[in-house]
Amino acid sequence: MNTSASSTARARDPWRVVRYLYRVPLLLLHVIVAVVLAISVFTWARQTVDKGREPLAHRLIRWWSRVLLRIFGFRVYRYGEPLPDPAMFVCNHSSWLDIELMHTQRAVCFVAKAEIARWPLVGWLASTGGTIFHRRGNNHSLSVVMKEMTRRLNIGRSVAVFPEGGTNDGRTLKVFHARIFQAALDADAQVQPAALRFMRNGVRCYDAGFLPDESFMGNFLRLLGDPPLDVEVHFLKPVPRFEAGRKRMAETARQAIADALDGVGEGDR
Repeated sequence: MNTSASSTARARDPWRVVRYLYRVPLLLLHVIVAVVLAISVFTWARQTVDKGREPLAHRLIRWWSRVLLRIFGFRVYRYGEPLPDPAMFVCNHSSWLDIELMHTQRAVCFVAKAEIARWPLVGWLASTGGTIFHRRGNNHSLSVVMKEMTRRLNIGRSVAVFPEGGTNDGRTLKVFHARIFQAALDADAQVQPAALRFMRNGVRCYDAGFLPDESFMGNFLRLLGDPPLDVEVHFLKPVPRFEAGRKRMAETARQAIADALDGVGEGDR
């Protein structure tokens, strides 16, 4: 469906106002819960899985993310199993919801653009949750991020990255930046691709992505009133370790995600 057709369909949706009436109060309450949890479990980002036991703070962040997506009307389905900590998860990226979608499965440390750190409330919550911030286009910042990712992996935490370097409309999968894989090589950690796919009525849907010239707040409000979506997390076969071959690792991960997005080689729900 093209952009103009989607806009027309939303304008004619008689349930849109009804969704706002019950979703907005639920969202406000959920944000208050997030603030309370962030204050009470402020050190959760420094906790690691001990002898297979997931810390309470990790379970709380997964629970909060699941409820957030339910408020937006999203039903989450998982295919395959995520690797145990520590691991690097590499994902395709079409929406800000991708972070919360991964957090429904694992309390991982994300790499995000530095601008998010300055966002009111959201930046503080992200920092509290262990986000590693990166200034795009800054090589020094990338070096610092790489060292921090390696350190997190070495102490037993998992990290998640979007190797495309930014969001897109979800219809195309951009080239994966290979340098980011060096952190996994340095920490001797496994790399697992994770394909994130949005579906409606059994058909792949691109509504969660940003429309042309759409701001974050515009996308946020649009999705808050949209009809329900099914969102899938496909945990795929780990990428083989190629010594001095991070480019090959990036290409292998990208192809695995591309196949999963196209419905090739899906695992069991």
